[in-house]
Amino acid sequence: MLFLSAVALKTVAQELNCKLTVNYSQIQGTSTQVFTTLENALMEFINTRRWTQAQYEVNERIRCSMNLTVKEYSEADGRWKCELIVQSTRPVWQSGYQTVVFSFKDTEVSFNYREFDPLELRDNMIDSNLTAVIAYYAYMIIGLDMDTMAPQGGTDVFRAAEDIVTAAQNLGETGWKAFDSSRNRYALVSDYLEDGMSPLRKLMYDYHRTGMDELSVNAIRARAAITTALAGLRQAQQNKPMSALPGLFTEIKKDELVNLYSRAAMKEKEEVCELLSSVNPSLTAEWEKMK
Repeated sequence: MLFLSAVALKTVAQELNCKLTVNYSQIQGTSTQVFTTLENALMEFINTRRWTQAQYEVNERIRCSMNLTVKEYSEADGRWKCELIVQSTRPVWQSGYQTVVFSFKDTEVSFNYREFDPLELRDNMIDSNLTAVIAYYAYMIIGLDMDTMAPQGGTDVFRAAEDIVTAAQNLGETGWKAFDSSRNRYALVSDYLEDGMSPLRKLMYDYHRTGMDELSVNAIRARAAITTALAGLRQAQQNKPMSALPGLFTEIKKDELVNLYSRAAMKEKEEVCELLSSVNPSLTAEWEKMK
């Protein structure tokens, strides 16, 4: 009986533990209730939905945040123009540290929403740009987190994000079209699924599992593993020079890398600084801080 009770207490949780905020400080002269209603509805939509078939414990839910900044709002026709900043983190083994896995600013989030409109997502049917965008980033967060836990572990989830992109083509909204931008929703997930990006996806696993997770065991060995893994950035960039992904990785990990290599030997610092500067020259001044 005690065993059965213990089993019954074991809970299966949703994948995401997301803090979502709707920032409406730029909007004047309208009731603020609609912004609060949307914020609460989106929090429920994200956090109570099971996005995949994966089994998560409550304490395993992925910590993430979405900050929706309202740039324009028309109460008359329920039209919104916003920016969305998405970020997710992952715990580092045997530490209290959370490493940032994904951080992205989407400047093209426009949608129609009136207060108390239901937020729905049905298979093979996308009729709301708002839920399409949120679902897309939910899948990207989960897929990237899975890539840090197992080699290319997020492939199936990236496919789900790709399905959202395909279904959203008929909405007539920005951010979903091929070749419009190297940093839009279409480009991000398409690049992750390309064979040419496999060195970057291998990096995602090696960096986190054989590098960051091993820092508490042997910092020198773990940092050496990260140095080896970072070569995947250059290979991925050579495979697809127009892809934003290698540069995006360096932007996300910039502060972490500078801190990590500030304690390395000079030869290792110089090697990593040269590699990162070649991948993202715009951050050369940051990489030089390692020295």
